[in-house]
Amino acid sequence: MLSSQISHLIMRMAQAGNPPLHRLTAQQARAFYERAGSVLAAPAPPMAVARTVHIGARDGAVLSAKLWVPNGAVNGVLLYFHGGGFTIGSSQTHAELCQQLAHLGGCAVVSLDYRLAPEHPFPTAVNDAFDALAWVQENHDQLAPDLLRNSASIAVGGDSAGGTLAAACALHARDHGRPLALQLLFYPGTGAYQDTPSHRRFSEGFVLTEADINYFFNHYIPDRALRTDWRFAPLLADDHSGVAPAWIGLAECDPLVDEGIAFGDALRAAGVAVDLDIYRGMVHGFINWDRAVPEAKQCHQDAGRALRNAFSRSAFATPTSR
Repeated sequence: MLSSQISHLIMRMAQAGNPPLHRLTAQQARAFYERAGSVLAAPAPPMAVARTVHIGARDGAVLSAKLWVPNGAVNGVLLYFHGGGFTIGSSQTHAELCQQLAHLGGCAVVSLDYRLAPEHPFPTAVNDAFDALAWVQENHDQLAPDLLRNSASIAVGGDSAGGTLAAACALHARDHGRPLALQLLFYPGTGAYQDTPSHRRFSEGFVLTEADINYFFNHYIPDRALRTDWRFAPLLADDHSGVAPAWIGLAECDPLVDEGIAFGDALRAAGVAVDLDIYRGMVHGFINWDRAVPEAKQCHQDAGRALRNAFSRSAFATPTSR
């Protein structure tokens, strides 16, 4: 059942009369999301550092990322991937969220502007994510050298499509002998197709609709035969053992909730430590609505605690490679 705050917000969204995203061009959808994406976000805490960094991709492209460093001791780096169905969103639409995570997690945050579809279809976004992870792992000591206590502690995180990229990065990091402290996943997409009961139950009227998901995926990965690739569907990876521990935050009334639960189960079955929280009455996107939804603030606190605990553990761990 939807919370009263979420029901009210959905009613207000309907009254606004904006066309659904799937009826817009990708450019129109991006412009709308840039205007509206952080309207319900609470003011961000002050940062010690807020600047743009540039990351080289394997094909010669130069990617931008926003670096946020909070005041006080910093114990690690979180590489963050924004949500938006691989088609919309940016470091700007998730700026307040990333600053909250930096503050609450006691870490620097690098928020990547990976390239978007349809101009850059699969696997561009995931390759950009892999390249950014390599860059952070090789340059972490330059991000905030006066503040980082344990700069070798690196985590990956993201929401929705960004959660997909983060989960894929955790698999990639394992396969390349690059240990991670944590994978921080807000309602990640992990399956190949929209065939779970929650996709049917929440296909209409719960913010993220079936039509929206099809719109995003048809832009990003129109060849359905490619959707079983683990880089798009991390749940389908042959082996989940040895990946970074996971914190997974899910919305109860979200088409993606079942595949988030399934991903947590797959990690646990492979011996990976998993903390999984389901926020009752919430819908997809709620973590950016902390000005209006108390559960979003609680989710931020839980994620920040998971980051602090992970960086604390990694400070005493001996890195191993596979």
